[in-house]
Amino acid sequence: MKRIIFSVFTLSVIITACNDKTGTKSPAASSTLTMPYKATYPSEFNNNVSDSNLLLVMNTYKYWEQGDIKALRGTMGDSVSMNGDNIIFSGRTDSLTQLWQTFRDSLSSVEIKMDTWAKLHNEKDSSDYVNVWYKEIDTYKTGRVDSANFSDVNQIKNGKLTWLSQYKQRLKK
Repeated sequence: MKRIIFSVFTLSVIITACNDKTGTKSPAASSTLTMPYKATYPSEFNNNVSDSNLLLVMNTYKYWEQGDIKALRGTMGDSVSMNGDNIIFSGRTDSLTQLWQTFRDSLSSVEIKMDTWAKLHNEKDSSDYVNVWYKEIDTYKTGRVDSANFSDVNQIKNGKLTWLSQYKQRLKK
């Protein structure tokens, strides 16, 4: 009986401690915190990204997996910037897709295992971002298999992919 009373008391203390007495719905809404850094990029984000922009980004990964560089090109703006593993690019999308085509042609297959994604909308510049975390397994035509975990940030403006930042963590063999 003492355990039940103690459990109920503990639960009520936790609920009372977590109760928001300021009337705001989240700690982020409060401006009482002083951060040790100031963001150089606008940090007013919400998750109001359209599902069509999420689908656009998911399709880019599917097109890469299937080797359909032409369809992948159709998801992108006329110019694009990319920072990734062994590539820093800013220019005409057709030039980037030529580089991708050369690399993709060296592969016999690509398998993507999508872990999760997060949608972010930047209020200040009206850009949508989709962050994705996934594992990619590349099989080269030579038979070599390479796998890595990725964390990508995709920027969408006017319904087209315009910027990609890719972080690759190679997996041990």
